[in-house]
Amino acid sequence: MTNQNQIGKMPMRKLGDSGLFVSELCFGAMTFGGTDGIWGQVGKLGQDEADVLVKSALELGINFFDTANVYADGRSEIMLGQSLRNLGVPRDDVVIATKVASAMGEGPNRRGTSRRHILSECRASLKRLGLEHIDLYQIHAFDPSTPIEETLEALDVLVRAGDVRYIGLSNWAAWQVMKALGIGRARGLAPIVSLQAYYTLVGRDLEREIAPMLTSERVGLLVWSPLAGGYLTGKYSGGGDGTGGRLKDLDFPPIDRGRGEPLIAVLKTIAQRHGATTGQIAIAWLLHQPVVTAVILGAKRVEQLTENVQATSIQLSDDDLAQLDAASRLPVEYPGWLLESPGDRRS
Repeated sequence: MTNQNQIGKMPMRKLGDSGLFVSELCFGAMTFGGTDGIWGQVGKLGQDEADVLVKSALELGINFFDTANVYADGRSEIMLGQSLRNLGVPRDDVVIATKVASAMGEGPNRRGTSRRHILSECRASLKRLGLEHIDLYQIHAFDPSTPIEETLEALDVLVRAGDVRYIGLSNWAAWQVMKALGIGRARGLAPIVSLQAYYTLVGRDLEREIAPMLTSERVGLLVWSPLAGGYLTGKYSGGGDGTGGRLKDLDFPPIDRGRGEPLIAVLKTIAQRHGATTGQIAIAWLLHQPVVTAVILGAKRVEQLTENVQATSIQLSDDDLAQLDAASRLPVEYPGWLLESPGDRRS
């Protein structure tokens, strides 16, 4: 549901079943602070560049910013918090999200979702961000070594202490989310309001189990890598090497390029029809999916951010959506083909 009251040029949407409104596009700070290794491949933006991007995001109406403790070994959090201070942004004007679970040092207790790690890392994130509270604190990955009860109770402690306002998950399977929801409700713990997950036209696996569960349980969906690492810009299709693109050096997320090539052709046709880019159409398609709350955009340049934000003004027709669905829909798997049979005449 989109709220007609807007900040800047950006429509707001409710985050799951909470009372919190966030912009339908979220700025992802994963490109901040990288030096070498994987984080250098993702982005090497310095503080001045970060300030320019955060300022542009705010001017475009984005009030929602996402990072994680592990991004650039904590430098992403430091730089995002410093940008907010450098720009004099009132704390209540922005929604800040970060994550915990990834390894932050050597040894088994410096990673995962144990009570010890969550409580310690929340304090560390608050210090790096320079904030008194985190609006959305997300578990970055499922930890099979820690009981879900322990994880949820630790998050509840943070909410009750005022260090965290809302809690979410990231990259969990449908059964794991559902189990966590059930435990939290049974024990009266702080509710899970969102799931951050990968979802694109070239990666619709989420639609099998996760999307129906989120809709049923009124949990918001935050989409990461909406352009599939840049693949949906079209620069890797038709034999293109994607010069300067991330996928050339970091093949993530995994993409079935055999299925992707026909989709890119359809994207180009629809983009031409709207006077848009293929990337803008891919983002617009996500914003047309009822399960989606916000789409997370990463950017290295203001021009790139501005171009992607323009996707919010694209209204895809029923014919556009049908063409995109036909070119990208998942093959039917069990029990999907059985559930689609006309066995229940009551429906």
